[in-house]
Amino acid sequence: MIDAIGLDADDTLWENETFFRVTEAEFAALLGDHGEAETIASRLYDVERANLQRYGYGIKGFTLSMVQTAVELTDGAVDGRTIGRILEMGREMLAHPVHLLPDVATALEALQGRRLILITKGDLMDQERKVAASGMADLFDAVEILADKTPEAYSRVMNSHGIAPDRFLMAGNSMKSDVIPVLRIGGWGVHIPHGLTWIAEHAEAPDHPRLRELPTIAGLPGLVADLEASA
Repeated sequence: MIDAIGLDADDTLWENETFFRVTEAEFAALLGDHGEAETIASRLYDVERANLQRYGYGIKGFTLSMVQTAVELTDGAVDGRTIGRILEMGREMLAHPVHLLPDVATALEALQGRRLILITKGDLMDQERKVAASGMADLFDAVEILADKTPEAYSRVMNSHGIAPDRFLMAGNSMKSDVIPVLRIGGWGVHIPHGLTWIAEHAEAPDHPRLRELPTIAGLPGLVADLEASA
């Protein structure tokens, strides 16, 4: 019944959003003379959203958005030292070690023997770095790094791997990117929430017969077995 299982990477297999929020807090402190932390964070978010079509998802786009926000908030008066620190913060994020989330290694080991595909989005070089540093790469039959996770993008992945959408299951922390697009092409979507999920990835859970929720990834092997047993 389930020919392949897709797994998101950031905030499903390893921590990601935490590092963005830590950097965002330092950014707000750097520009503390130009507004309250919440106001600066809100302005940065608006700039990020506007820049997604230009820079895509990931740390590099986030860093450029911090630079732009700093310029706009200071009416162009931001000093070179501050810009230098913002760029350094971006480099620190790109060099940050990969920290697996609890139960990830155990769950992936329990799923060995099944066809596993890592499907993530964002900057190609950074995502490849994290996959390699995670030590998990050899557990996947394929790794797909997408510019965005849309129904069309998932369909292309299914076609390239010869997988029927109704026999595909995707698990991840983002209802918007990991679950809803897969439900729309006829697959199974499993939502595994993370305590910190970027607001742009929030979406209401649809009323759908192929939607499942799990508190942690530890329950994924059992859920797959139960779905197949009930088929």
